[in-house]
Amino acid sequence: MSTASVAVAQFGPVADRDANLAAMRSLALHAVEQGAGLVVFPEYSSYFTPKLDPDWVSAAEPLDGPFVEGLGDLASETGAVIVAGLVETATVPDKFRNTIVAIAPDGSLLSVSRKLHLYDAFGARESEWAEAGSIEPPQLFDAVGVRVGIQTCYDLRFPEVTRRLVDAGAELVLVPSEWVAGPGKVHAWSTLVTARAIENTVYLAAADHIPPIGVGHSMIVDARGEMLASIETATDAVVAPVSRDHLDEVRRINPALQLRRFGVVPL
Repeated sequence: MSTASVAVAQFGPVADRDANLAAMRSLALHAVEQGAGLVVFPEYSSYFTPKLDPDWVSAAEPLDGPFVEGLGDLASETGAVIVAGLVETATVPDKFRNTIVAIAPDGSLLSVSRKLHLYDAFGARESEWAEAGSIEPPQLFDAVGVRVGIQTCYDLRFPEVTRRLVDAGAELVLVPSEWVAGPGKVHAWSTLVTARAIENTVYLAAADHIPPIGVGHSMIVDARGEMLASIETATDAVVAPVSRDHLDEVRRINPALQLRRFGVVPL
């Protein structure tokens, strides 16, 4: 059986790009020591404060800015694909874009994914400050022996987002997040991650912020929804193997993707 490993890295980003990159370097090195060829960091890894305000717009960077350059250096140093969220410069004034990038070990940009569903829920209004991503064909890429797709945090509550990635060919879906803590939120997080894996017969690797703002509980689950690796609330990185052989076997036993009678069409 041919396998390679993916890692989820969990930490608490702050309003200091260099400090965040230093924390990410430590976690990435730890993950690669455990055999990871792809390391997933949370949403908003470049910059984070507990409240959205004009400082977020000031902290926004272009894709060729210093944070993504720092990710390229980290990918080169570790030899792993690095996936992380940044506060990206928007196309409209007074806003930013909530963006996830995947960087290859040679420093090239493998994928750009912008959050589709902004977090206007549970009393929050992300749309006041963030520009939603446009609906475009998913930018999948190859890593750790499988096809990889990306979605962001609140997108997890919309099952059609994951299904659209899987329809495009994703076999491993990454979910960088800042899943806000609150009553029942750990249960919702773990349930939704597992459900998206089961209903799509696909691997999911979900990376969150640590408490008290995030719920933590970053995890990697297989195509049956079984937990392969997880973190509770600590700053840490954990690793699990992924295998196309596993996907093929699960999909042979449960060919749900072939048997379905409905498709996903953007509104």
